[in-house]
Amino acid sequence: MAQNDFTETTPEVLGISSERLEKISAMLQESVTEKQIPGAVALIARNGKFAYWKSFGQANASGKGLERDAIFRIASQTKAITATAVMILWEEGKFQLDDPISKYIPEFSNPQLLESFDEEDSTFTTKPAGKEITIRHLLTHTSGLGYGMIDGDEQFRKIYSKAGVTDLFTTEKISIGESVEKLAKLPLHHVPGEKWTYSEGLDVLGYFIEVVSGKAFDEFLKERIFEPLGMNDTYFYLPQEKAGRLVAVQEKVQGKWKNFGLTFYDPDYPKKGAKSFFSGGAGLSSTANDYARFLQMYLNKGSFNGKHILSPTTVRTIMSEQVTDLFGGPENFYGLAFGMINQKAVTKGGQGSAGTFDWGGYFNTQYFADPETNTIGILMKQTQGDLNDETAWKFRQMVFSSIVELEPEQPKNER
Repeated sequence: MAQNDFTETTPEVLGISSERLEKISAMLQESVTEKQIPGAVALIARNGKFAYWKSFGQANASGKGLERDAIFRIASQTKAITATAVMILWEEGKFQLDDPISKYIPEFSNPQLLESFDEEDSTFTTKPAGKEITIRHLLTHTSGLGYGMIDGDEQFRKIYSKAGVTDLFTTEKISIGESVEKLAKLPLHHVPGEKWTYSEGLDVLGYFIEVVSGKAFDEFLKERIFEPLGMNDTYFYLPQEKAGRLVAVQEKVQGKWKNFGLTFYDPDYPKKGAKSFFSGGAGLSSTANDYARFLQMYLNKGSFNGKHILSPTTVRTIMSEQVTDLFGGPENFYGLAFGMINQKAVTKGGQGSAGTFDWGGYFNTQYFADPETNTIGILMKQTQGDLNDETAWKFRQMVFSSIVELEPEQPKNER
């Protein structure tokens, strides 16, 4: 397994067909021309080298060309990075996965379930959940916590809003600890461990990392993950000299691309405002190159470019089946950091090998990594609203179809 830093090489050296990669380019360019997407950066790596890294379309509604080193809001792709930080501390014996979170954040003691809700004023009554939320529950979205404005339950959206919980992103001056402590006082969707509910659990764990490590969450990520992996363009808030590389979030209005405006958040949060809210579930911005480094570390069983982030045994635990019946159906399961596919998905086709792990982000970004073929696929876009965008499934299906040699021979100095 190659451990060196990323370099680009001829696709055929990696067992990938250049002719088939050209079809991916044609598909993405057509999607831009047909106005399914305003632009995209696509990256494909295998055996620790780039086979493909291209940009298409525009970076904003003014028509600025999209560069392949552009910075994107990766939103929920932040979650796997936060989970990795949690497991770094776990390796140091700071806690056990089945410890109650209240041991470290006392506000979560004696969790409650929603019993009744008043639609007129959003008041509610509760009853004891009878079970504590554990760190494992938070990692696997089985804690019973919800997700505010993007929650599937209208009652919980109203409860979170009234309580002032910060969802996803903000330019306001608030800390993750302040928001999490508000969240801890609210009722749960269900008894911890009984269902899978997408949640702000990784925000809770961002604050947990601060409590356990004694360091600000952003500094912990920088010191323990970003700097060792050479993720030099990954931040919660961009330095001024890099702010111009941030891609605008766009929506389609009457057939034309328009920069997305203010909603319950300001889409310019990564480059303005108080810059004090470090969301472990959705706050980071990054590049395709940087995120490929993070994924390659996992394919290398915990190390990259000579830097050991996790042990191989920890990676095996992270990739183990934690939630199946409660998550996704018979083709998927959830580990401690990623969604993953099993053999049934392989039979269905177009998803990768069993054990391929993946996720995406709120602004239309996606990634997948296949340990069997040692292949990474990343597709970065920045859109909101209803679009006729089929690039996600097409890209993944075409990436795996571009592999024409299952075990290409690696150069001798990389073995």
